[in-house]
Amino acid sequence: MTAPVFVLAPLPAVVGGRVELAGSEGRHAARVRRVEPGEHVDLVDGRGRRASCTVESVAGDTVALAVGSLVEEPAPAPRVVVVQALPKGERGELAVELMSEVGVDVVVPWSAARCVAQWKGERGAKSLERWRSTAREAGKQSRRARFAEVADLATTRQVAALLSGAAVAAVLSEESAAPLSGLEPPASGDVVLVVGPEGGITPEELATFAAAGATAMRLGPSVLRTSTAGAAAAAVVLSRTPRWR
Repeated sequence: MTAPVFVLAPLPAVVGGRVELAGSEGRHAARVRRVEPGEHVDLVDGRGRRASCTVESVAGDTVALAVGSLVEEPAPAPRVVVVQALPKGERGELAVELMSEVGVDVVVPWSAARCVAQWKGERGAKSLERWRSTAREAGKQSRRARFAEVADLATTRQVAALLSGAAVAAVLSEESAAPLSGLEPPASGDVVLVVGPEGGITPEELATFAAAGATAMRLGPSVLRTSTAGAAAAAVVLSRTPRWR
């Protein structure tokens, strides 16, 4: 059975030291996971560093750990970036959760023309924070040392600029005849995938993205919800890279 993962930032700088896990992470380790002395756990900082530790003692909501090893995991190549149009209700958090677990590196919320959901003012700030919290928790669940980044809300113009700088860019479109399974990921750089809203991407948005260098591609014969399409598309791409071999 793999060791449970908890978040601690910054991580200790040297092997052989002692560190305490407190606060919400310590409470989760002590009261929910019920770790015991002698048990092995991993600590991650969400930015690529992982510490393998042994529990020394548990006192209330504080867990004392001995650091056995430290690893700096390299940045993934190629990076997978998903531009996710804002879904309705809580489906946004579901999309982020699934993409984080699959291995997406960056999620870019996009205010598409046909989005029903709108992020404005304090409500928008809270929605963005929920997405980032979801990415963090999903990163822990899937034992990632480097969590998915959730960028600020992007406009169509900003998405086009992102696409123009990508190594490979694709817009998911059920009307395209080109299968996403035929995409050839680069060895490095960004693979950017665009997922539209429930109402679909407008012809004007498709034209803007095509001008920025993106290719319209079909994920498969069935139409997925916007909240699940990003994870499925990322899995197709990642399966064709050394990251999944």
